[in-house]
Amino acid sequence: MTQRDAQIRHFLAPTKWSAATRDPLDADASNRSYERLELNGHHAILMNAPPDRNEPVTIFANVTEMLRNHDLSAPEIYAQSVDDGLMLIEDLGHGLFANLCADDPSCEMQLYKTAIDLLVKLHAHAAPSSLPPYDMAVYLRETNLLTDWYLPAATGAPADPDTVTQYQSVVQSACAQLDDQNPILVMRDYHAENLLWLPDRSGIARVGLLDYQDALAGHRAYDLVSLLEDARRDTAPNLQKEMLEKYIGASGVDRDIFLRDYCILGAQRNLKIIGIFARLSIRDGKDQYVDLIPRVWAHLMHDLAHPQLSVLRDWVAENVPTPTDEILEKLRGAHA
Repeated sequence: MTQRDAQIRHFLAPTKWSAATRDPLDADASNRSYERLELNGHHAILMNAPPDRNEPVTIFANVTEMLRNHDLSAPEIYAQSVDDGLMLIEDLGHGLFANLCADDPSCEMQLYKTAIDLLVKLHAHAAPSSLPPYDMAVYLRETNLLTDWYLPAATGAPADPDTVTQYQSVVQSACAQLDDQNPILVMRDYHAENLLWLPDRSGIARVGLLDYQDALAGHRAYDLVSLLEDARRDTAPNLQKEMLEKYIGASGVDRDIFLRDYCILGAQRNLKIIGIFARLSIRDGKDQYVDLIPRVWAHLMHDLAHPQLSVLRDWVAENVPTPTDEILEKLRGAHA
């Protein structure tokens, strides 16, 4: 038995789940892992977030409380150990949006409409004052992942310091256009592999929420971009357009300003994700994420087509190689 196994057993000992069977769930891109516990036909989820590699589990607990206070279906927390980075939470089931849409494409429109309704309701409330801001420093730190990881692997050489400085300047100029005066709670990974369909509940409570512990106070377009410009599954242009218009109509935002900000945040997010997926392959040996880069690149090209992003578009065209098969193969082999 490893030390971590002993910590988990000690954590579960005083709960009714101490004798439960434990089945690991598929790993994601984070440093956390999850297990589904089963006991007498009942289920719970064990979150394993080693403190040396993760933020304290209290952050997840705090955001969970914020979401549940808005009557949203974030999982109930049964027990937690901050020191050990362990948490026992409600099992919201198997109905991931991504899997349901793959099995029955006809359900996609209903699922996404309800996910949009949830964002409209959540965004009617100001962000809690305790949330850190999604500000320019974060935008730049995240987009730097492109020049830190993707660019060196794609070109075969570290990014030139002058190139990086110029990149940061054009990203900052683009993000400075954002109308972010009324921040809301941004979950940051609001997409089909983190949303669960709960048909026994009603209204927006049918959307179960996962993986929001990195929440910040930021722009209302961000989670919409995360949902519609999904890195992991194709979302048809007509779906994206209809959901955008649904959100704009229901929230009452200025259409032109919102669409501009949507594209700015889409570009920022997709530049970041390309860097993250490159890092996952190069540093962590998770080559499967390389296969997702072309989809993210296509989203990026769509966002950069907005007239207000012409400077950033030109910089990317001049300095960032398109992820061809040859470059993707470089990324896959970089870890070895």
